[in-house]
Amino acid sequence: MHLVNWNVNGIRSIIKKDFLKDIAEMNPDILCFQETKAGVEDARGALEQLPGYHTYINSSKARKGYSGTAILSRTEPMSVTYDMGLEEHDQEGRVITAEYPTFFVVTVYTPNAGEGLARLDYRERWDREFMEYMQWLSRRKPVIACGDFNVAHQPIDIARPKENYNKSAGYTQREIDGFTRLLEAGFVDTFRRFYPEEVKYTYWNFVTNARAKNAGWRIDYFLVSESLMGNVKDALIYNQYLGSDHCPVALNIEF
Repeated sequence: MHLVNWNVNGIRSIIKKDFLKDIAEMNPDILCFQETKAGVEDARGALEQLPGYHTYINSSKARKGYSGTAILSRTEPMSVTYDMGLEEHDQEGRVITAEYPTFFVVTVYTPNAGEGLARLDYRERWDREFMEYMQWLSRRKPVIACGDFNVAHQPIDIARPKENYNKSAGYTQREIDGFTRLLEAGFVDTFRRFYPEEVKYTYWNFVTNARAKNAGWRIDYFLVSESLMGNVKDALIYNQYLGSDHCPVALNIEF
């Protein structure tokens, strides 16, 4: 199975670029998106241009054209659930869970700590409660979780660690600790397991033209339950694909 995850920074915008050709080249069995930035019907209208998939969409209830996630799957899941069952966290369309016979796929768009770290306290609550949700799922069957986790975990995952540490959303010690706890709870950062010393990023700030300078961040991940690591064949970062301020990440896994 080939799974691809992409923060598209607006599905209606990216669909006008080379997006359909790029997806055809990657040819995923399961495709997960974050930041669709569209209501359910608008997102469905855009995603209908990708034939052959069962499509599941979670859009923000709180703010129109904000946040949002989607899962597209060639095989119909046994069940699909939206959000985490926690009202505080369920307003922005940030989580979808698809259940298959031997595993779950979770796609997540983790909240950003915000300008001036104004949302950092909320982000900490999210991290703790998302980890508990992942642990609850994993008591039933193994989990594959992918998405924009909005944190560079180690200095190797960010081009300018010293300048950003405890100053920029996505690279504070509190966010790093939240991600560490998730890994300690039994979930593996697949790319880093395969490539412990490789410097590769998944996000570049448009405003600062960071991609041209490769001044990026690795904040998009595939995590899997430790029990699945024997099935994982490779974890990939497709930084050749443009169209968003993020690039796709992928997982090859056999069952």
